Amino acid sequence: MREIGAVVRLQIQRSSLKTGEKPHRVYDPSPVLAVRRLAVGGDGVLGEGENRSWIVDVHHRAHPQTKNPDGMHGVSVGFTSHYDAMRQRFSDRITLGCAGENIIVETSRRFTLEDLAAGLVCVGAGGSEVARFNVLDVAHPCRPFTGWALGNRVESEVLKSHLQFLDGGTRGFYCRGEGAGIVSTSTLKPSSPAASVAPRPASRSAAFRSVSTRRGTCFSGFVICVIGLLLATS
Repeated sequence: MREIGAVVRLQIQRSSLKTGEKPHRVYDPSPVLAVRRLAVGGDGVLGEGENRSWIVDVHHRAHPQTKNPDGMHGVSVGFTSHYDAMRQRFSDRITLGCAGENIIVETSRRFTLEDLAAGLVCVGAGGSEVARFNVLDVAHPCRPFTGWALGNRVESEVLKSHLQFLDGGTRGFYCRGEGAGIVSTSTLKPSSPAASVAPRPASRSAAFRSVSTRRGTCFSGFVICVIGLLLATS
């Protein structure tokens, strides 16, 4: 396994970020709420509120207006490198988390669906597994988000190029959790990416890791630790 970055932000969507009727739907990131802890399960995620209550994400299957009826995108993951690319394209209007992913990982490289096909696993500071994720698809871009990123101006002749740029995982990835676990953030600065998995000091936070198939045994999943993110390699 190879560490690829630290978990730097956890958040939920309290309600849909797109409102209105087609073709006049608009995007508004204000329902996004940053949280310190995220409860992950097969049906989606819950975010811990200030009073220690748990708030249901709109992609959780238990949400009354769920946007995840088929259970295929209960969790979403994004990367700071993808936000850097979007910010260069659309300006400082793009702030970390504005696309609504539940888990955002700090990394210097960009990822594709193929890179994450083996899955992701979240592990704690001591190396214990917290949660696993099947990475099912990219979060395909939409006209409302693209228009919002452009300052609510969408010129039809350039819309296609912007949508193409945002596709392929730039706007994050949809996942499904396996089992249940709680992911938390840390204010500690992550260490440099490691070439292999090694024991970590107890003071470090959760990390993301991916796993490869070795000796015929497939260990697939997303690892979230206080320290970083790991990506599966073959």
